[in-house]
Amino acid sequence: MTTSSALTARQMWTRTRGIALAVVVLLVGAVAIAVVRSQTKHGDLDPRSADPRGSRAVAELLADRGVTTRLVTTLDAARQAAGPDTTLLVAVPDLLSHRQQTRLAKATASSGGRTVLVAPGDWSVGRLAPGVTASPVTTLDTTLDPDCALPEAGRAGSAETGGIRYRTTVDHADACYPSDRRATLLRLQATSGTGDTVLLGSPDILLNNRLDKQGNASLALQLLGSRPHLVWYLPSLADSSANDTHGRESLFDLLPSGWLWGTLQLFVAAVLAAFWRGRRLGPLVPERLPVVIRASETTEGRARLYRKADARDRASAALRSTARTRLAPLVGVPAAQAHTPEALLPALSARLPDSGEQALHSLLFGAPPRDDAALIALTDRLDAHEREVRRS
Repeated sequence: MTTSSALTARQMWTRTRGIALAVVVLLVGAVAIAVVRSQTKHGDLDPRSADPRGSRAVAELLADRGVTTRLVTTLDAARQAAGPDTTLLVAVPDLLSHRQQTRLAKATASSGGRTVLVAPGDWSVGRLAPGVTASPVTTLDTTLDPDCALPEAGRAGSAETGGIRYRTTVDHADACYPSDRRATLLRLQATSGTGDTVLLGSPDILLNNRLDKQGNASLALQLLGSRPHLVWYLPSLADSSANDTHGRESLFDLLPSGWLWGTLQLFVAAVLAAFWRGRRLGPLVPERLPVVIRASETTEGRARLYRKADARDRASAALRSTARTRLAPLVGVPAAQAHTPEALLPALSARLPDSGEQALHSLLFGAPPRDDAALIALTDRLDAHEREVRRS
C-alpha cells in the first residue's frame, strides 16, 4: 500500500483561501475607490477639477472677468480654436508627438492669438517655440522676482514660476523671473501678426492650492485673460492624431526623454547589482570532513574506475608521472624539470651506468601498455627502478 504526498483540491483551498480572500478584498476596494474618485476628480491642470492639483479656481476667476474657458482634448479641436481673440493653453506639451507639435505650431504661428505652453521641455520647445532651448536642470528656487519689462509680470510681482529654465536667441523676447541668467517665464512675439507665445517654467501659478500664494493669481489671470476666449488643451492618449501613420516617429520617439534616461539608469543599476551579487571565485577554504578516508581506499577506488573504463593510458601516465616526481630529487634534478626527458634521463644514466638511456626512456616516457598484465609489469618495473636508485 502506497501513500500519495500530493495535496488534494480541498487541502489546497484550505491553505490558500486566506490569500485569495485578501486579494479579492483589495481588488474590490480598489475598484470602489476608483469609482468614487472618478466622479469628483479629473486630473492635474484640469479646469474642471477642484483638487489641489487642479485648475478650477483660475477658470472661475477668469469667468468672473468675462473670459470663457473651453476644455479640448484633441489636437484638431485645439487647432480649429486658435484665433486672434483666443488664448490657447497647452497643459502638457511634452505629451504631444513631434508630428503633433509641428501641426500645432503651424496652426498658432499666424493665428494672431496667444499660446501658453506649460512647462515644455527639450522634447517640445524646438518645434513649439523655435529658437528656444530648455535647461535640463530645473531651478531650486520656486519664488522669483520679475526683473523684466513685461507689464503683466511687473504688476504681478514675485510669483512661483521656478521650474524649467529657458534661453532664446530670438530678438524682442521678454525673459522674466530669471534664475542663474535663464528665464522661467518667456514671451515670444510672433513674427507676423499680433500673436505671441508664452512659456511657463512651472504650472504652480495655475494650481488650486498655489493660486493664492505670492502674485500667482495676478500673473495667471493676466496671462490667460488677455483675450475673451480661453481654450484649455489637455493632450489625451485617445487622440487619433497621435497614431497618425504618416508620421515618421518610432516608439522611442514617442517616449519623453526622461523615460529613456530612466530606463538606461535602471539598466546600469541592474548590471551593477548583478556584479555585486554575482558569485566570486576566491581562495580554497579547508573543510572539516565528517569521515576520514584512508589513502589506500582512495587509491583503490580510483584504480577501479580506471579498470572499469579500460583507461590503461591514463593509469600508466599517472604512475609514470608520480615515479618521475619521486626520482627527480634523488638524482639532483629540479622538480620543474622532472618531466623533461633531456634533463631527467642523463641524470638517471649517470646514477645507474648499467641502465641504458633508451631503456629508461621506454620505462618513464614510453607508450601505454596494451593490456592489464603489461600495466602490472610496468608498475613492478617502476617500483624496482626507484628502489635501485635509492640504494645506489
